[in-house]
Amino acid sequence: MEEIVDSGLTGITLRVHDERGEWVGSAGVSKLGEAAKPPTDGHVRIGSNTKTFTATLVLQLVAEGRIGLDTPVADCLPEFGPDRRITVRMLLQHTSGVFNFTGEYYEDGTVVAGIPATTAGKEWVDNRFKTYRPAELARLALSRPARFEPGTGWSYSNTNYVLARLLIEQVTGRSVTEEMQRLILGPLGLSGTVAPTTETEIAEPHAHAYFRYEDAGEEKTVDVTSLNPSWISSGGDMISTSRDLHTFISALVSGKLLPAELLAEMCTPHPTPIPGMGYGLGVFVQDTGRGGTVITHNGGAAGHAALMYSTPDGSRTLTATLNYVDDAALSLAVPFQQATQRLVDEVFCGGQADPARQAD
Repeated sequence: MEEIVDSGLTGITLRVHDERGEWVGSAGVSKLGEAAKPPTDGHVRIGSNTKTFTATLVLQLVAEGRIGLDTPVADCLPEFGPDRRITVRMLLQHTSGVFNFTGEYYEDGTVVAGIPATTAGKEWVDNRFKTYRPAELARLALSRPARFEPGTGWSYSNTNYVLARLLIEQVTGRSVTEEMQRLILGPLGLSGTVAPTTETEIAEPHAHAYFRYEDAGEEKTVDVTSLNPSWISSGGDMISTSRDLHTFISALVSGKLLPAELLAEMCTPHPTPIPGMGYGLGVFVQDTGRGGTVITHNGGAAGHAALMYSTPDGSRTLTATLNYVDDAALSLAVPFQQATQRLVDEVFCGGQADPARQAD
């Protein structure tokens, strides 16, 4: 953990559950300029871990018979005019090909901008309290050319999960917040987890999140702990704690939230361009490099991040929260990835890091 902080992150808290019980610790600082460590069960913006909650909710509605995995999205959301070949499954699996409203990044280096996300620097900072409606984000994305024909490729797109959110609300007639409470947060007692939609504050205790940007040639660092998360919507707007993330992922993989056949669908990986990583329905299935796999999703945006890993049977979990100074260049992406790989090796592979993977 100290090495992770030394790589450039402000602070980290870590929670590990295994056959020996629970281990919890933290390193670094909660706030720049102060000595206090991050609170071990502080609230954090969990970024794309939101996708796992959202996918679980959709699959619970499938279990209730409200919708089918292979139902065309256009049947439920005709007013948005999505390609009729796009199914609910393709949204959850990132195989729909829909444009990513936070921007598309192509293999040849081409970037097609979407809304001003964190990669926009000062423009994002200046707009961080703006409210974006999910329907507005979906319409923007669907007005842009698709990345590929539905079902013919894989590309991570936040739009898939905003469409999933709209689908949940259309099918149930209730808000995603209400449905999340009914089917996941309430039954599991996740009192530290919220789907804030447009609320700007984060409950105490919490570590602080920062963003560094250039303004008229001058570098500035601003506290962005408070912001309006509607810019990322159900692609990453939720707030949770490492304790709640452990409760959630262990309940999910051990079958407490989904019938066995739907859990199996969720954890069946579709190939991705990421080495050693397949994507199921709202979860990554990662090869540990030691003959095993972990079910995982991580998320980070605007100076807060969260990690969530579990063995397929739920017997061992790793959940963590991180705070850092983000920037438009995503300069901490590589240290962040290396840090998470070190943690996975330590917790799930007995500390025996695969040299080939360490070199990535």
